[in-house]
Amino acid sequence: MKLLLRLMQIREASIFLFILLFVGCIGLVNPAFTSGGSLGLILKSSMILLVLAAGQSFVLITANIDVSVGSTMGLSAAVCGMMLTHGVSGSLSVAAALLIGSCIGAANGLGVSFFRIPSIIMTLGTLGIVRGYMLFYTEGKWIEDIPFYFKKLSSAAFLGIQLPVWIGIIAAVMAYLFLTRSSVGRYFYAVGDNEAGARLIGLPVKSITVLAFTFSGLSASIAACLFVMNIGFVPNQTGTGIELQVIAAAVLGGVSLSGGQGSLFGAALGAIFLEVINNSLVFLKVPAYWNNAISGFLLLLIVTGDSRFQLWLQSNGKKKQQEQENMSRSKLPKSGEGGYEDKVVL
Repeated sequence: MKLLLRLMQIREASIFLFILLFVGCIGLVNPAFTSGGSLGLILKSSMILLVLAAGQSFVLITANIDVSVGSTMGLSAAVCGMMLTHGVSGSLSVAAALLIGSCIGAANGLGVSFFRIPSIIMTLGTLGIVRGYMLFYTEGKWIEDIPFYFKKLSSAAFLGIQLPVWIGIIAAVMAYLFLTRSSVGRYFYAVGDNEAGARLIGLPVKSITVLAFTFSGLSASIAACLFVMNIGFVPNQTGTGIELQVIAAAVLGGVSLSGGQGSLFGAALGAIFLEVINNSLVFLKVPAYWNNAISGFLLLLIVTGDSRFQLWLQSNGKKKQQEQENMSRSKLPKSGEGGYEDKVVL
């Protein structure tokens, strides 16, 4: 029991246990939900949201927010799809998409850090501009006839794990190692926790902010390539509204909106959990028009329950620590029992 409580104090472990509990409950209602094929498809489809949440985490940790990731993903997917349909190789198409996403993210970072535009305003403006340009670029049409070899990549597997899942895992691990194992990675937390203090001790606050938004844009373009690979066509509304799910996934995973706190693995698990919630409604045969309402309610319920549980764990831990301190004090020798004296005899 003590081991379980200690595990639950780790944010990632608590999210993982919540996922297992939720999957188990839905599996009792509809056993098809817990079959290997269904869970595999859910995991594969969650990689787009996972990659986006990992990139968004860099921005949130620096106490900013990026609501342009949906439109960035849409334009990157359109460019990748258009180049593929015109006979350009897959590697060049993907490289072009990654470059576009990185440039959009860097532009957001420059606006926030050097021109002091609030991140919500800057990225809202970018959202509209990029979305409008995507519709102009595609002439409002869907991009179809993606080459078969590129679509087939989504089913390619190594060690029983499909390529999109490998891409999501590698992206999350690399981002985690960068944040936790490099000195530059720790700067993101310092900037988000206290920007003025970080500037006083000489940290490159502006460069870190630009880098955070660049990573967010890059993750959006990676997600765009995964989208083209998985879906096989590009609708003219690709990425619309997904930015809210991305932010919700990161917050569900423990990334603080006020900055300075959060884990990439937590955000990744939050993305998987959100995808599990959305897919579970299909297996519960809930009418489609109820999906958003029920998903939102479950998200609020889970986040509220988890936060209350974490507070209980913290208060319980403080009580035990206080009891241990009181017990150690009670074992100290009293005056006249060979220990310390209350008075100093001159």
